[in-house]
Amino acid sequence: MTEKKAPKKGLSLKWLEVFHLLTQRGSVSAVARETGLSVSTVSHHLRSLEDHLGTALIEHSRRPMSLTPAGLVFKKHIEEALALIHKAELAVAHGDLSQARHLRIGLIEDFDSEIAPELVVRLAAEMPNCDFIHYTRSSHDILKLLRNHDIDVGVVSRPNEDILDLQEYPLLCDPFVIAVPNDAPYTAEELLENRTELPFLRYLKSQFINRQIEAQLRRLKYTLPSRFETESNQSMMAMVAEAKGWAITTPLCYLRAQRFHQQTKLLPLPARASFSRHLSLFTSPECPDSVAEPMSQAFRHLISERAIEPLLQTSPWLEGMFELQQEV
Repeated sequence: MTEKKAPKKGLSLKWLEVFHLLTQRGSVSAVARETGLSVSTVSHHLRSLEDHLGTALIEHSRRPMSLTPAGLVFKKHIEEALALIHKAELAVAHGDLSQARHLRIGLIEDFDSEIAPELVVRLAAEMPNCDFIHYTRSSHDILKLLRNHDIDVGVVSRPNEDILDLQEYPLLCDPFVIAVPNDAPYTAEELLENRTELPFLRYLKSQFINRQIEAQLRRLKYTLPSRFETESNQSMMAMVAEAKGWAITTPLCYLRAQRFHQQTKLLPLPARASFSRHLSLFTSPECPDSVAEPMSQAFRHLISERAIEPLLQTSPWLEGMFELQQEV
């Protein structure tokens, strides 16, 4: 009498998720740190997947890690499968966020002080069964994460080019303005024409906001010496507060530096020099409207309550400029 073979165990979703993450992060230790699993558990999941398939997916003897030909083929197919699974998980909510199980969000730093903390608390209350991953990144990095299917929802400063592969929900028109010391007697024209003793303070050249500002200055043929550049919005506002310079910024960026508001003020740019950035919520293709639309509405409510209304009280001339964007 021949012995019956035990039925082959089915594929584990955890094996697939670990393998997919490994192809993105490049090492078992990096996957272990991100997932909270031990290195040995990550290795066990990978070996179990390879044993099930009967082929090696990773070149285990090579450093840095590389995929075998079979691993490359398998990676392509499971990316599509995992995207569909994740879409199904999100779609289960059907507009009821309390049923959502996983949500990955990327936000630019501009929301860190006023909007993001309250949003996260609100989502945690409305989505009690949900596992959250929250990233703070640049607009460029958030769009990359969305396109790589590493996050579901991202809020960014909209680039100039059209974004056709992601779903967009417009949020805010954030006009560029001038920040000066509170007692500065200068007009916007005098500052832009470099006819004052205050130096111009710049955002770091690698930042998207710097490129927006510099493009406008070139268009208007304003030439301002470069003395101080910073990646930190807080450092820039501290310099302005101490009368060490002036800056072109936006109301939302200015709002983040509340500790310096007593020592600083905002001026409008001249009409011919006015320009704005536009912030939007973007979602990956697998994120359904039933999840994205409630999040967009939550953002719009918080932006109005925590950003627009307080700044209009101190700078009423911003009305009609610093405002929610029309929904499409």
